[in-house]
Amino acid sequence: MEDPLPEQMRTAGTALLAALGPAARDQAVHPFDDEPARRWLEYRPRPRPGVSLAELDVVGRKAAHRLLATALSPSAYAQAMAIIALEEVLDRAEGWRRGRHSGDYWVAVFGDPARDDRWSWRVEGHHLSVTMTVVDDQVSPAPIFFGANPAAVRYAGRPVSRPLGVEEDLARALLDALDPAGRSAAIIADEAPTDIISATRAHVDTPLEPLGVPAGRLGPTGRALLDQVVALYLDRLPPELAVREARRLGDGELHFAWAGPTRPGQRHYYRIQGDDLLIEYDNTTEDGNHAHTVLRRPASDFGADVLADHHGSHPH
Repeated sequence: MEDPLPEQMRTAGTALLAALGPAARDQAVHPFDDEPARRWLEYRPRPRPGVSLAELDVVGRKAAHRLLATALSPSAYAQAMAIIALEEVLDRAEGWRRGRHSGDYWVAVFGDPARDDRWSWRVEGHHLSVTMTVVDDQVSPAPIFFGANPAAVRYAGRPVSRPLGVEEDLARALLDALDPAGRSAAIIADEAPTDIISATRAHVDTPLEPLGVPAGRLGPTGRALLDQVVALYLDRLPPELAVREARRLGDGELHFAWAGPTRPGQRHYYRIQGDDLLIEYDNTTEDGNHAHTVLRRPASDFGADVLADHHGSHPH
Protein backbone atom coordinates (compact mmCIF):
# COMPACT_ATOMS: atom_id res chain seq x y z
CA MET A 1 0.00 0.00 0.00
CA GLU A 2 1.30 3.42 -0.96
CA ASP A 3 2.26 5.78 1.85
CA PRO A 4 -0.18 8.58 2.69
CA LEU A 5 0.47 11.81 0.83
CA PRO A 6 2.09 13.72 3.75
CA GLU A 7 4.56 10.86 4.17
CA GLN A 8 5.26 10.78 0.42
CA MET A 9 6.10 14.49 0.52
CA ARG A 10 8.20 14.09 3.66
CA THR A 11 10.16 11.23 2.08
CA ALA A 12 10.65 13.10 -1.20
CA GLY A 13 11.63 16.33 0.57
CA THR A 14 14.15 14.53 2.75
CA ALA A 15 15.60 12.74 -0.29
CA LEU A 16 15.93 16.05 -2.12
CA LEU A 17 17.91 17.66 0.69
CA ALA A 18 20.11 14.58 0.98
CA ALA A 19 20.87 14.82 -2.75
CA LEU A 20 22.10 18.43 -2.51
CA GLY A 21 25.63 19.51 -1.80
CA PRO A 22 26.29 22.01 1.01
CA ALA A 23 26.15 25.11 -1.23
CA ALA A 24 22.95 24.05 -2.98
CA ARG A 25 21.37 23.07 0.34
CA ASP A 26 22.14 26.50 1.77
CA GLN A 27 20.30 28.07 -1.16
CA ALA A 28 17.37 25.68 -1.07
CA VAL A 29 16.58 25.60 2.66
CA HIS A 30 14.90 28.48 4.49
CA PRO A 31 13.32 28.77 7.92
CA PHE A 32 9.62 28.03 7.95
CA ASP A 33 9.01 31.33 9.72
CA ASP A 34 10.61 33.32 6.86
CA GLU A 35 7.19 34.59 5.79
CA PRO A 36 8.28 36.75 2.80
CA ALA A 37 10.14 33.82 1.24
CA ARG A 38 7.53 31.19 2.13
CA ARG A 39 4.47 33.21 1.09
CA TRP A 40 5.88 33.84 -2.37
CA LEU A 41 4.33 33.56 -5.82
CA GLU A 42 6.20 34.67 -8.94
CA TYR A 43 5.47 33.39 -12.44
CA ARG A 44 7.73 35.80 -14.29
CA PRO A 45 11.42 35.10 -15.09
CA ARG A 46 12.85 36.85 -12.03
CA PRO A 47 15.07 35.95 -9.07
CA ARG A 48 13.32 33.88 -6.42
CA PRO A 49 14.12 32.00 -3.20
CA GLY A 50 15.62 28.56 -3.63
CA VAL A 51 18.16 26.82 -5.79
CA SER A 52 17.96 26.59 -9.57
CA LEU A 53 17.59 23.16 -11.14
CA ALA A 54 20.28 24.22 -13.60
CA GLU A 55 22.77 24.24 -10.73
CA LEU A 56 21.96 20.67 -9.65
CA ASP A 57 23.35 17.41 -10.92
CA VAL A 58 21.14 14.73 -12.41
CA VAL A 59 20.42 13.16 -9.02
CA GLY A 60 19.42 16.50 -7.51
CA ARG A 61 17.22 17.46 -10.46
CA LYS A 62 15.49 14.08 -10.40
CA ALA A 63 14.85 14.44 -6.66
CA ALA A 64 13.23 17.84 -7.30
CA HIS A 65 11.01 16.36 -9.99
CA ARG A 66 10.00 13.53 -7.67
CA LEU A 67 9.01 16.04 -5.00
CA LEU A 68 6.98 18.02 -7.54
CA ALA A 69 5.25 14.82 -8.68
CA THR A 70 3.92 14.18 -5.17
CA ALA A 71 1.79 17.34 -5.48
CA LEU A 72 0.33 16.77 -8.94
CA SER A 73 -1.88 14.23 -10.65
CA PRO A 74 -0.30 12.43 -13.63
CA SER A 75 -2.06 14.73 -16.12
CA ALA A 76 -1.04 17.87 -14.24
CA TYR A 77 2.55 16.63 -13.95
CA ALA A 78 2.57 16.19 -17.74
CA GLN A 79 1.30 19.77 -18.10
CA ALA A 80 4.05 21.00 -15.79
CA MET A 81 6.74 19.22 -17.80
CA ALA A 82 5.37 20.68 -21.04
CA ILE A 83 5.38 24.16 -19.49
CA ILE A 84 9.01 23.78 -18.46
CA ALA A 85 9.99 22.57 -21.94
CA LEU A 86 8.32 25.61 -23.54
CA GLU A 87 11.17 27.77 -22.22
CA GLU A 88 13.32 26.43 -25.05
CA VAL A 89 10.56 27.00 -27.62
CA LEU A 90 10.04 30.58 -26.41
CA ASP A 91 13.78 31.25 -26.43
CA ARG A 92 13.99 30.19 -30.07
CA ALA A 93 10.94 32.33 -30.98
CA GLU A 94 12.63 35.34 -29.34
CA GLY A 95 15.81 34.78 -31.36
CA TRP A 96 17.74 33.40 -28.36
CA ARG A 97 18.09 36.96 -27.02
CA ARG A 98 16.94 36.39 -23.43
CA GLY A 99 18.71 33.14 -22.71
CA ARG A 100 15.61 31.37 -21.42
CA HIS A 101 16.23 27.73 -20.55
CA SER A 102 14.37 24.78 -19.10
CA GLY A 103 16.70 24.63 -16.10
CA ASP A 104 15.52 28.04 -14.90
CA TYR A 105 13.16 26.49 -12.34
CA TRP A 106 13.81 26.62 -8.64
CA VAL A 107 13.09 24.49 -5.61
CA ALA A 108 12.83 25.81 -2.07
CA VAL A 109 12.15 24.00 1.20
CA PHE A 110 10.99 25.76 4.35
CA GLY A 111 11.78 23.92 7.55
CA ASP A 112 13.06 20.35 7.87
CA PRO A 113 10.83 17.68 6.31
CA ALA A 114 12.58 14.95 8.31
CA ARG A 115 11.89 16.44 11.72
CA ASP A 116 9.52 19.38 11.77
CA ASP A 117 5.76 19.26 12.25
CA ARG A 118 5.53 22.42 10.11
CA TRP A 119 7.31 22.58 6.78
CA SER A 120 6.58 23.52 3.19
CA TRP A 121 8.11 23.48 -0.24
CA ARG A 122 7.77 25.13 -3.63
CA VAL A 123 8.87 24.41 -7.20
CA GLU A 124 8.70 27.56 -9.29
CA GLY A 125 9.92 29.28 -12.42
CA HIS A 126 8.57 31.13 -15.43
CA HIS A 127 4.93 30.01 -15.79
CA LEU A 128 5.00 27.41 -13.02
CA SER A 129 4.53 27.77 -9.28
CA VAL A 130 3.46 24.90 -7.02
CA THR A 131 3.37 25.43 -3.26
CA MET A 132 2.53 22.78 -0.67
CA THR A 133 2.41 23.23 3.10
CA VAL A 134 2.50 20.27 5.50
CA VAL A 135 1.46 20.84 9.11
CA ASP A 136 0.76 18.05 11.60
CA ASP A 137 0.68 15.63 8.65
CA GLN A 138 -2.04 17.60 6.88
CA VAL A 139 -1.28 18.85 3.35
CA SER A 140 -2.55 22.29 2.38
CA PRO A 141 -2.29 22.90 -1.39
CA ALA A 142 -2.10 26.22 -3.22
CA PRO A 143 -1.33 28.44 -4.89
CA ILE A 144 -0.88 26.37 -8.04
CA PHE A 145 -0.02 28.45 -11.11
CA PHE A 146 0.36 27.03 -14.64
CA GLY A 147 1.09 29.24 -17.64
CA ALA A 148 2.13 28.67 -21.24
CA ASN A 149 3.94 30.86 -23.77
CA PRO A 150 3.27 30.09 -26.52
CA ALA A 151 -0.08 28.74 -25.41
CA ALA A 152 -0.32 26.80 -28.68
CA VAL A 153 2.12 25.74 -31.36
CA ARG A 154 0.41 24.56 -34.51
CA TYR A 155 1.23 22.73 -37.73
CA ALA A 156 -1.13 23.31 -40.64
CA GLY A 157 -3.72 24.60 -38.18
CA ARG A 158 -3.46 21.57 -35.90
CA PRO A 159 -1.96 21.86 -32.40
CA VAL A 160 1.30 20.06 -31.72
CA SER A 161 1.64 21.68 -28.28
CA ARG A 162 -1.20 23.12 -26.21
CA PRO A 163 -0.68 22.27 -22.54
CA LEU A 164 -3.55 24.42 -21.25
CA GLY A 165 -5.98 23.70 -24.07
CA VAL A 166 -8.58 21.93 -21.94
CA GLU A 167 -8.70 24.91 -19.57
CA GLU A 168 -9.72 27.12 -22.50
CA ASP A 169 -12.00 24.67 -24.32
CA LEU A 170 -14.16 23.69 -21.34
CA ALA A 171 -14.70 27.32 -20.36
CA ARG A 172 -15.70 28.21 -23.91
CA ALA A 173 -18.13 25.30 -23.94
CA LEU A 174 -19.61 26.62 -20.70
CA LEU A 175 -19.98 30.11 -22.16
CA ASP A 176 -21.63 28.70 -25.28
CA ALA A 177 -24.08 26.71 -23.16
CA LEU A 178 -25.48 29.82 -21.43
CA ASP A 179 -28.80 31.30 -22.47
CA PRO A 180 -28.82 35.01 -23.43
CA ALA A 181 -29.58 36.18 -19.88
CA GLY A 182 -26.92 33.96 -18.35
CA ARG A 183 -24.38 35.00 -20.98
CA SER A 184 -25.12 38.66 -20.33
CA ALA A 185 -24.57 38.15 -16.60
CA ALA A 186 -21.38 36.15 -17.15
CA ILE A 187 -19.64 38.62 -19.50
CA ILE A 188 -18.42 41.35 -17.15
CA ALA A 189 -16.27 43.38 -19.59
CA ASP A 190 -15.70 43.75 -23.32
CA GLU A 191 -11.92 43.72 -22.84
CA ALA A 192 -9.82 41.24 -20.94
CA PRO A 193 -7.48 42.42 -18.19
CA THR A 194 -3.78 42.34 -18.95
CA ASP A 195 -3.17 39.57 -16.42
CA ILE A 196 -4.91 37.49 -13.78
CA ILE A 197 -6.29 39.83 -11.12
CA SER A 198 -4.68 38.03 -8.18
CA ALA A 199 -1.29 38.50 -9.88
CA THR A 200 1.65 37.62 -7.61
CA ARG A 201 0.10 38.86 -4.37
CA ALA A 202 0.61 36.71 -1.29
CA HIS A 203 -2.86 37.67 -0.03
CA VAL A 204 -5.93 38.00 -2.25
CA ASP A 205 -9.02 39.83 -1.05
CA THR A 206 -12.09 38.08 -2.41
CA PRO A 207 -14.64 37.98 -3.80
CA LEU A 208 -13.47 39.76 -6.93
CA GLU A 209 -16.17 42.00 -8.32
CA PRO A 210 -18.25 41.71 -10.39
CA LEU A 211 -19.08 38.11 -9.61
CA GLY A 212 -20.62 37.15 -12.94
CA VAL A 213 -23.37 34.56 -13.24
CA PRO A 214 -24.23 32.35 -10.24
CA ALA A 215 -24.32 28.60 -10.70
CA GLY A 216 -27.94 28.58 -9.56
CA ARG A 217 -28.95 30.45 -12.72
CA LEU A 218 -27.39 27.89 -15.04
CA GLY A 219 -29.32 25.17 -16.75
CA PRO A 220 -28.37 21.49 -16.37
CA THR A 221 -25.81 21.60 -19.19
CA GLY A 222 -24.24 24.81 -17.98
CA ARG A 223 -24.03 23.58 -14.40
CA ALA A 224 -22.46 20.30 -15.51
CA LEU A 225 -19.85 22.20 -17.55
CA LEU A 226 -19.11 24.56 -14.65
CA ASP A 227 -18.55 21.54 -12.42
CA GLN A 228 -16.23 20.09 -15.06
CA VAL A 229 -14.12 23.25 -15.16
CA VAL A 230 -13.81 23.31 -11.37
CA ALA A 231 -12.95 19.60 -11.35
CA LEU A 232 -10.29 20.21 -14.01
CA TYR A 233 -8.45 22.61 -11.72
CA LEU A 234 -8.94 20.53 -8.56
CA ASP A 235 -7.74 17.47 -10.45
CA ARG A 236 -4.35 19.08 -10.78
CA LEU A 237 -3.96 17.71 -7.26
CA PRO A 238 -3.43 14.08 -6.26
CA PRO A 239 -6.77 12.25 -6.01
CA GLU A 240 -7.06 12.34 -2.21
CA LEU A 241 -6.52 16.11 -2.16
CA ALA A 242 -8.84 16.70 -5.13
CA VAL A 243 -11.65 14.77 -3.42
CA ARG A 244 -11.07 16.64 -0.16
CA GLU A 245 -11.12 20.03 -1.89
CA ALA A 246 -14.31 19.17 -3.80
CA ARG A 247 -15.95 18.07 -0.57
CA ARG A 248 -14.81 21.29 1.11
CA LEU A 249 -16.64 23.33 -1.53
CA GLY A 250 -19.82 21.41 -0.70
CA ASP A 251 -23.04 23.07 -1.81
CA GLY A 252 -21.65 26.60 -1.70
CA GLU A 253 -22.53 28.94 -4.54
CA LEU A 254 -20.11 29.27 -7.44
CA HIS A 255 -19.91 32.22 -9.85
CA PHE A 256 -18.50 32.29 -13.38
CA ALA A 257 -17.31 35.48 -15.06
CA TRP A 258 -15.82 36.10 -18.53
CA ALA A 259 -14.09 39.21 -19.90
CA GLY A 260 -13.08 39.99 -23.47
CA PRO A 261 -14.19 38.78 -26.89
CA THR A 262 -15.79 35.37 -27.14
CA ARG A 263 -14.17 34.31 -30.42
CA PRO A 264 -11.04 32.15 -30.19
CA GLY A 265 -7.71 33.77 -30.98
CA GLN A 266 -8.34 37.03 -29.10
CA ARG A 267 -7.46 38.19 -25.62
CA HIS A 268 -9.84 36.68 -23.08
CA TYR A 269 -10.19 35.98 -19.37
CA TYR A 270 -12.43 34.04 -17.01
CA ARG A 271 -12.69 33.30 -13.31
CA ILE A 272 -14.65 31.04 -11.02
CA GLN A 273 -15.20 31.91 -7.39
CA GLY A 274 -16.65 30.00 -4.47
CA ASP A 275 -16.18 29.61 -0.76
CA ASP A 276 -12.39 29.85 -0.32
CA LEU A 277 -11.88 29.16 -4.03
CA LEU A 278 -10.51 31.34 -6.82
CA ILE A 279 -9.77 30.03 -10.29
CA GLU A 280 -8.42 32.49 -12.84
CA TYR A 281 -7.43 32.13 -16.49
CA ASP A 282 -6.26 34.71 -18.98
CA ASN A 283 -4.76 34.76 -22.43
CA THR A 284 -2.96 38.05 -22.51
CA THR A 285 -1.44 38.77 -25.89
CA GLU A 286 -3.24 40.37 -28.81
CA ASP A 287 -3.34 37.06 -30.67
CA GLY A 288 -4.48 35.15 -27.59
CA ASN A 289 -1.42 32.89 -27.41
CA HIS A 290 0.01 33.44 -23.91
CA ALA A 291 -1.98 31.82 -21.11
CA HIS A 292 -1.97 32.12 -17.32
CA THR A 293 -4.03 29.96 -14.95
CA VAL A 294 -4.11 29.76 -11.17
CA LEU A 295 -5.88 27.77 -8.48
CA ARG A 296 -6.00 29.64 -5.17
CA ARG A 297 -7.68 29.23 -1.79
CA PRO A 298 -7.78 32.89 -0.72
CA ALA A 299 -8.37 32.21 2.99
CA SER A 300 -6.08 29.18 3.08
CA ASP A 301 -3.20 29.87 0.66
CA PHE A 302 0.27 28.95 1.88
CA GLY A 303 -1.18 26.68 4.56
CA ALA A 304 -3.16 29.32 6.44
CA ASP A 305 -5.88 26.77 7.21
CA VAL A 306 -3.66 24.04 8.67
CA LEU A 307 -1.52 26.60 10.49
CA ALA A 308 -4.62 28.03 12.16
CA ASP A 309 -5.58 24.53 13.31
CA HIS A 310 -2.03 23.94 14.54
CA HIS A 311 -1.93 27.15 16.55
CA GLY A 312 -5.31 26.35 18.02
CA SER A 313 -4.10 23.02 19.35
CA HIS A 314 -0.48 24.08 20.09
CA PRO A 315 -0.68 27.48 21.80
CA HIS A 316 2.57 29.40 21.58
